Amino acid sequence: MENAFPAIALTIIILSLVIWWLFRARTRNARLLEEGPKTAFEAGLSTSGPVFSTETGSRAPVSEFTVRGGAIHVTFDVPLPEERDEVLEELLLAEAVEVVREKRHTLPLGDLEEIVVHAGRGDRVREVGRVTLPAKGELPPPAPVAGIDLRHVAHDPFAAPFDEDQPPPAPVDVRVDVPADELPPIGRELRIPKGLERGLRALGLEPDKVDGAELMLGLLRMFGYTVTEQALPGSYLAIKDGQSTYVFADTHEPGEALEVEETVIRKFLADFSTSGADRGLLLSEKYAPFSIHEIENRQPKVRFITRERIQRFIDTMALG
Repeated sequence: MENAFPAIALTIIILSLVIWWLFRARTRNARLLEEGPKTAFEAGLSTSGPVFSTETGSRAPVSEFTVRGGAIHVTFDVPLPEERDEVLEELLLAEAVEVVREKRHTLPLGDLEEIVVHAGRGDRVREVGRVTLPAKGELPPPAPVAGIDLRHVAHDPFAAPFDEDQPPPAPVDVRVDVPADELPPIGRELRIPKGLERGLRALGLEPDKVDGAELMLGLLRMFGYTVTEQALPGSYLAIKDGQSTYVFADTHEPGEALEVEETVIRKFLADFSTSGADRGLLLSEKYAPFSIHEIENRQPKVRFITRERIQRFIDTMALG
């Protein structure tokens, strides 16, 4: 017993140091987020700048901007649907006006009278419409909201899991018939509302080909979050209205297990605990082990959106 005492004492000391370090790191990060600037980069919690901000995240990607033939031509790098979508085209026309507005300080409009808007990819780029200017060199008034903004027309899916009195139901076996080490793109299995489909396309994403990370980042963009990358690949700190969410996207690669691995769960929980974020969310293309239900019951600030829950996650938006 006497020989074991030094080892026991050493273990206690090490555990005490670990607990102290975790508490100190979490307290520091929480203080920086609360008192300091509102992005993780500015607060010193991330080594990279914002992936996107509230102002820039919802904008459609521009692949070309030229002036020719007395008109401004704006081309968006977005995947168009097979059938014409007049609502999506109207979104892109309004977005083109804002693109020109941003460039007018370095590009005098002069005698230009219209904006010609193109969209598509590869050999499928086509003209989607034209905007006639009110007068030569004069732009229409700015739209009330620029870009693809769902904040005022749909429920925030990232807030919904934490607003419920009870955690989501325990995972059940709803696996589709797939090869032993493969999962199809999550977009193929989802019923995506038309409004969300338009939003994804306008951000340059193909709804039926998106993976879990692209879907998550697309939704964060449309709901007005400022997002910065974190140290763990696939992890981000999302901030909106003073509320911070540590989010992690667990994607699936061929040959990997079809279920979220316990090592990934433990890493996610450890990183969330030191992030200083108000809540933590793991979104995975894989299926959930039953253990996540027990974790959610014990930790109401943590939620898991796994493959069998993603449809419910989208449905909470109540977006037609």
